[in-house]
Parts: sequence; C-alpha cells; structure tokens
Amino acid sequence: MSSGTITTKDGTQIYYKDWGAGQPIVFHHGWPLSADDWDVQMLFFLSKGYRVIAHDRRGHGRSSQTDQGNDYDTFAADVASLVAHLDLKNAIHVGHSMGGGEVARYVAQYGGRGRVAKAVTIGLPIEVFDGFRQALAANRAQFFRDVSGGPFYGANRPGAKVSPGIIDNWWRQGMAGGTKAQYDCIKAFSETDFTGDLQKISVPMLVMHGEDDQIVPIADSALLSVKLVKTGTLKTYPGLSHGMATTHADVINADILTFIKSQNRGPMTQIEGRAQRVRARAG
Repeated sequence: MSSGTITTKDGTQIYYKDWGAGQPIVFHHGWPLSADDWDVQMLFFLSKGYRVIAHDRRGHGRSSQTDQGNDYDTFAADVASLVAHLDLKNAIHVGHSMGGGEVARYVAQYGGRGRVAKAVTIGLPIEVFDGFRQALAANRAQFFRDVSGGPFYGANRPGAKVSPGIIDNWWRQGMAGGTKAQYDCIKAFSETDFTGDLQKISVPMLVMHGEDDQIVPIADSALLSVKLVKTGTLKTYPGLSHGMATTHADVINADILTFIKSQNRGPMTQIEGRAQRVRARAG
C-alpha cells in the first residue's frame, strides 16, 4: 500500500492513495470532501482483488489549496496526469456527485486507448446548489455542519438514524480543504453542462441514484443523464440519500461489483428494475 503526490503542469500538488494490484478502480470524491470519503469502498474492493486509487481533487484535502484552475477541464487534466503517472489501463472510474462530473469529463476527453473499461456515477449533479456560495462565504464551518447533519445523509428525515461519526467525518474532510477552491467549485458543478461529455462516452456506464436525494434530486440528474450515454444502466434506491455510498455501503458496493463483473451488453441504454428496496432513510 502506498500514497504520494504528483505535481501538475501548473505546479499543483495532487495527493493520492494507491493500494493493491489487479484491475484498477479510480475513485473520484464529491464536494467538499477528499479521498478519505472512499475508504470503505477502497477496503472492500481491495479485498476483492482490485487495485484501488483515490485522489484529493485540487483545492481539497491534502492537495494544494488552489486559487485557480478550479474547473472541470483542469480537474480532468489532473486525473489524466495521475493516470499517466501510475500507468493505469483498463480502469473503472467511480465518481460521487461532483466526482461524477469529473468522471464524465475525464472519460469523454481522455478515456480512449484502453485507459477506461467502465464508469460509475453516484448522484451526478446537473444544475443544483443555488445559495451554496453565499452560505459558504458567510460561515463555512456552520454551513458544513448544516449540510452534513441535514440533507446530505437524510438526517433531517423523520426517524432517520445517521451515525454522528459519519457527520463528523464529512465536516472534518470539508474543513481540510481550501475555501477559495470550494467556493469556485460550487460554480463549476452548478453551471457545467455535461451533456456533450455523456454523449461521447462509449464504455458501459452505471448511473446510481438515491430516490430521496435532497442535494441532487433524481429527476434533475440520473433520469436525464442515463439517456445520454451509449451504454447506460440506471439503478435507483428508494428512500436513500445523496450520501448512500456511505450510509448503505454494503448495498452500493455489491451493486458496483456486479456491474464491474458483468459483460458489456451492447450500445443501448438499459433502465433496470429498481434496486433492492431499502426502507431505512439512513443508517
């Protein structure tokens, strides 16, 4: 197991974790988090014989706190630099929320020549987050408490039970990043149009979404994006939140593993039956 940094062309240091051997799976975290948000997935897929890689996006976590280049073209270029540095081929790219947009842009622009085998997005944003910039600028620490302890994991739903550790870990990761980059990223993921990127993706793609996602409502995201890719599969999860990969990691990990192991069924969009019904809001 190892970790390290690479330096991009503009001098930005990108931190990454790289564990194991086998077919690589690259994890792309959401805003305003870090590679640590994928720890459960990395341990799970490592135990299944995969090589697992996750990086801190520029401006987040242990990477440089950038004041420029906080846009999807640059994020994708950073991923391409990391992939080249680690010489990754036939990789599966998995992105959550903002990281899903990063996956779409990276695969569309750099996914050829055997670099990418499949892609997975969880809660891919289309156009959301009105008011986030104002709240972050006014009181970032409290805003992060409000998001993590409220809609992100569905903790604001009646009867919800979300571990305080999960909420604290979200806040910890967010506060480790740079305010300027996080502010810029809200503009990036709320105003970037991924239509062209999704239409260019030819590898099999799994689109996953919680039906009770209060951050990125499913009607504004997954139900639209899966229709744009050439070989897309949609799986939705009744009652689950934007943070379902953390609160219900056992369900999400199993479905990603099944997708990775499945054979490509051809250039068509498949809307699968709803995933196993999970009635709990969070847990």
